[in-house]
Amino acid sequence: MNFKNILINQSENLATVIINRPKKLNALNKDTIQELFEAFKALEEDETVRVIILTGSGEKAFVAGADISEFANFSVEEGTTLAKKGQEILFDFIENLSKPVIAAVNGFALGGGLELAMSCHFRIASDNAKMGLPEVSLGVIPGYGGTQRLPQLVGKGKAMEMIMTAGMISAEDALNLGLVNHVTSQEELLPLADKIALKIMRNSSVAISAAIRAINAGFEDGVNGFDIEINEFGECFGTEDFKEGTSAFLNKRKPNF
Repeated sequence: MNFKNILINQSENLATVIINRPKKLNALNKDTIQELFEAFKALEEDETVRVIILTGSGEKAFVAGADISEFANFSVEEGTTLAKKGQEILFDFIENLSKPVIAAVNGFALGGGLELAMSCHFRIASDNAKMGLPEVSLGVIPGYGGTQRLPQLVGKGKAMEMIMTAGMISAEDALNLGLVNHVTSQEELLPLADKIALKIMRNSSVAISAAIRAINAGFEDGVNGFDIEINEFGECFGTEDFKEGTSAFLNKRKPNF
């Protein structure tokens, strides 16, 4: 896969997607969103890939926001289409990917950058990370799922404050709020992501996909997450991974998924 704005490093079952626009602080423009969609779609279909890490190039930014110059003159209809298409092809797409996606947040994750990180299944951050949704300072609101995912992660009140003040929080604050799972040095960020990915890869990818669907169902309107869990749980009993996992446990050996 040849891309202009992103890089992909693949090592055995682990793929790392790097947003590579350092001169623009990795800002999301239309082309980058499309490339990310194409990359994640290909990685989803690649049976050798079991975990994906998403990060930004350089030391300054994961993604410093959307490329404002692209939509500064948009009409109401164009703005609505921008948010709808972006959510569908990238942010919702990543959230519902059957393979775990870890956001490794280095530096600024602002606006669309934080929204992109929140669409991943979980996040880790370097200690220099700064996160926020500054859209109201531009006379607009988060449009790539920020008003929905941020309250789910940090609670309604804190999300209201972060969005209304347009302020940034530190990596340590993000950790305390549950927005990120771990904070480490910039040098150790990707090694930590790799370490977590390796732990994930020891387990059943079939079961992990089922868990992703069940967990996400609990946040969907009109969907009973408990019912989805019951169904996904039952379906696991018909898989080869269940046979292997239970056999390995009963025979006191490590499973070979």
